[in-house]
Amino acid sequence: MAEDPDSAVLSRAERKAKEKAKMLQRESQREIFRLVGRVLKKPEAERSEEEAAALLLHTEAVEELCRRQVRRSVLKRKQEEVFDSAEEVKTKVRQLAAAVKQAKHLVVYTGAGISTAASIPDYRGPNGVWTLLQKGQTVSSSDLSKADPTFTHMCIRMLYKEMLVKHVVSQNCDGLHLRSGLPRTALSELHGNMFIEVCTSCSPVREYVRLFDVTERTSLHRHGTGRECTHCGGELRDTIVHFGERGTLEQPLNWKGAAEAAQNADVILCLGSSLKVLKKYACLWCMNRPASKRPKLYIVNLQWTPKDDLAVLKINGKCDDVMKTLMEELNIMIPAYDRSEDPIFTLATPLQPSDAASHTREVITRHRRDQDPSADATDLTEAAAVHGGWFGRGYGKGRRKKKAA
Repeated sequence: MAEDPDSAVLSRAERKAKEKAKMLQRESQREIFRLVGRVLKKPEAERSEEEAAALLLHTEAVEELCRRQVRRSVLKRKQEEVFDSAEEVKTKVRQLAAAVKQAKHLVVYTGAGISTAASIPDYRGPNGVWTLLQKGQTVSSSDLSKADPTFTHMCIRMLYKEMLVKHVVSQNCDGLHLRSGLPRTALSELHGNMFIEVCTSCSPVREYVRLFDVTERTSLHRHGTGRECTHCGGELRDTIVHFGERGTLEQPLNWKGAAEAAQNADVILCLGSSLKVLKKYACLWCMNRPASKRPKLYIVNLQWTPKDDLAVLKINGKCDDVMKTLMEELNIMIPAYDRSEDPIFTLATPLQPSDAASHTREVITRHRRDQDPSADATDLTEAAAVHGGWFGRGYGKGRRKKKAA
């Protein structure tokens, strides 16, 4: 049966009227929130009778704005850095040292906070990549090729050498654990390594360790490095796992090693990680066990983490400072990092002559270029503006926003 034209016209008119009514209602609601917000900012004694009446009239808006304020306050508190006093740090480190000595299977989880001493920015700290971008600020440049393993990296290596640490699970892509001398069998780099590219066409997957950041041309869902496998000719790809991606490579991610280490762990030490990403990996926390059967958790971080309430001990301090005190308690000497003995020079695969121009990243040498008087000053200036491909998504956001402005 055909629809009456007048009825159809009326139906369209009704729909338009409803949409208009909804728009007016939303605008009215926004105006109420703006009014209530202005009144709430005033001290109670300074509010007029009309303003007090408006608050009584719009109690739902008042309650919602108060809830939002509480959420903002909690979020701000969680982002603040908290420092324990020197005496508190010493007392807490003594407890940590006792746990390290008694542990049968200690596993260390590390985040960006252990690399900030190497001038690599973290993500969620006061000057972190995501924090600055959320504030609409520009993210500064970082020349990652100049970064060396920090004191904390060297401490972890020595703890492993002394058989006090069994495995290290890292979220970092900077490759500094590997360069500190930590064996690859004892390391899981869950989000990849900026110095490693692989050929997934080969079986098993063929790996190439380079002396430069291989992620120059890569980004989210785009992992081709522009070079080819010398064995099969397949395109090489980086090993980075960006936010929103699932890491499937066996190495350097080593999920099997991480899961086994977590299952065997009786103590887990978290260093410099917000744990906002790691907390999502259920296999790392043994939460399917009764609380008394789970590994004892120790956290070293300046900011709040979602695992704080579950921790036996939380130390609010910089990783290098805490680890220095811990090593003194354990009476373990920490050797300084020596770039000339960096394992990456032994592991690295030289580029083919045809790939010599396939990247513009600075190559790591056995001696730092910024300490070599013969280094070209112009080259160093240009290198200082280099961005890591694994930071590219965040840096790109910052650049686009600035350009649009």
